[in-house]
Amino acid sequence: MSTMNFSVPDDVKNAFNEAYKGQNKSAVISELMREAVERAQRKQRSHDAIANILERRKHAPVLTEEEFRAAREEGRP
Repeated sequence: MSTMNFSVPDDVKNAFNEAYKGQNKSAVISELMREAVERAQRKQRSHDAIANILERRKHAPVLTEEEFRAAREEGRP
C-alpha cells in the first residue's frame, strides 16, 4: 500500500476529523478518493460522448423544416 501526503487547510482537517471521529481515516480517505476518481472518469466519458455527438452532427444530413415535418408525418401510425 502507498502513502500520500496532502496539505489541507486547518478548518478542513478539523471538520474531517470531527465528521469521521472514531473511524479508520485511511479507509475513509481511500473510499473518498475512489469516488472522486469514478466521478472524474464519468465526467470525462460524458465530455467525450458530447464531443463525439457534436462531431457526428457535422456530417449529418441537413433537412429543411418541410422535409423534417414530412418525415415525422410518415413515421406516425
